[in-house]
Amino acid sequence: MNRRHFIQSLAALAAAPACAADTAWKLNYMLASSMYGNLSLAEILPEVKKTGATGIELWPKKHGTQREELDAIGHEKFVAMLKESGVSFGGTTRYDLGPFKLTEEISVVNKLGGNFIVTGGAGEYKVSPEQLKLNVKDFVEKMKPHAEVAAKNGVVIAIENHINNLIDTPDSLLWLADYVRDVAGLGIALAPYHLPQDTAQLSSLIRHCDRKLTLFYAWEHGQGCMKPMPKAEELQQMPGRGPLDWKPLLTALRDIKFTGPTEIFMHPTPRGIPILPTAAETTAEIIRAKQHLDSLIA
Repeated sequence: MNRRHFIQSLAALAAAPACAADTAWKLNYMLASSMYGNLSLAEILPEVKKTGATGIELWPKKHGTQREELDAIGHEKFVAMLKESGVSFGGTTRYDLGPFKLTEEISVVNKLGGNFIVTGGAGEYKVSPEQLKLNVKDFVEKMKPHAEVAAKNGVVIAIENHINNLIDTPDSLLWLADYVRDVAGLGIALAPYHLPQDTAQLSSLIRHCDRKLTLFYAWEHGQGCMKPMPKAEELQQMPGRGPLDWKPLLTALRDIKFTGPTEIFMHPTPRGIPILPTAAETTAEIIRAKQHLDSLIA
C-alpha cells in the first residue's frame, strides 16, 4: 500500500465511529391509545409493536377510554396484558385533571413503570406579551411543588403547547423552556400542529427546548381537526400526507440527541373514534407515517 492510500485508510477509520454514531440515531416511537378511539386495550395492545412502537400511552375520554379501562380492569390485569403483548407503559395524558391535580396520577404512572404525564398550562393568556411572560413564569413557580413530587417518583409532567392555553404561541413555549430548564420533574410535550407551520421556527423551538423536550408529537396541522371533512383531508395531519417538510424537524431532534418518546399523532372528528374504521387500518396508517419519517432520517 502506498503512502497516499495508507493516509486515506487512516482517515476513513478515524471518521467511521462518528459516522456510525450519527446514523445510529433514530426515533423512539410511543403509541397514543387515542389513535384507536374507544377500542379496548385487548384490541389495541397487540397492535403496538406492529406500529414500530415499544410502549403505549393511555388517554381518557373524550379522546379514548383506555385510561378509564385501566381503573376498571385493575393494575395487575393491565400489567399482565402488557407483558403478554411485549409492550411497555409510557404514561398518560390528563388534560381532564389539569396540571395541579396530578398527585394520584403520578403514583399510578410510577407504579406501572411509566415516566411521563402530559397536560396543559394554566393561567390567563389573552394578555399583553409582557404580561404573558410573567404569567408563564408564575405558572412554573406554582408547578414546582408538583414537579418535586413527580421527580421523586421518576415521572416528568410534560406541558403541551396547545391552542386556547397559556402555552399557545412560539414565544410562550420559548419562555416555558427557559423557566423549566432547571426544574426536575417538569418538561415539554411539543406539538407542531398547534404552532405556525414554519419549519425553521419549529426546528428552532425544538433546539431551544433541548433536554427539556419530554415528548414529541409527529403531528402537523394539515387541514385541521376541528370540523368534519373527507377522510383524505383529515389525514393530512399525519406525516407524509400533509404539506409539512419533516426533515428539518428531524434534523433538529437529531441535533439535540432526542431519545424521548415520539408519537405519530392526529385527532379524528368526532373524537373517540379510531382515525380509520378498523384497528388494522389504523395500524397500517401509523406504519405508513413511520416509514415516511424513517426514510427522511435514513
